[in-house]
Amino acid sequence: MHGLHLTADLHDCRCGLQWLTDGPALGAVCIKAVTAAGLQAVGKLVHSFPATPEGPGGVTATVLLAESHLCIHTWPEQRGVTLDVYVCNFGGDHSAKAHALMECLVSLFQPTHSERNELQRGRVAA
Repeated sequence: MHGLHLTADLHDCRCGLQWLTDGPALGAVCIKAVTAAGLQAVGKLVHSFPATPEGPGGVTATVLLAESHLCIHTWPEQRGVTLDVYVCNFGGDHSAKAHALMECLVSLFQPTHSERNELQRGRVAA
């Protein structure tokens, strides 16, 4: 159960609108980022939401990792994104890979402001 959970709330993202609304494009870039970070994708699910009177629909993208998961939710009408990267460190320390994945995705969205959290999960037996 020992692992690292990183979260980021991204505000006023300056990226191209496609990264907030195009499910297939966002899913593909997630897989590339996971691979570049040295993590192993074992599944992917992407859902695009319909447009509303407030603006274009957002996207939820989840990548199941051998090490745990990546999840992204976008709010294009607010130019906002939430990111979760969780890696299990049971068989080895994947913390640096989790940080690399998070940095890659934050760079993609280009927020003007972000709030980040880091949580150590599980307890290592003494």
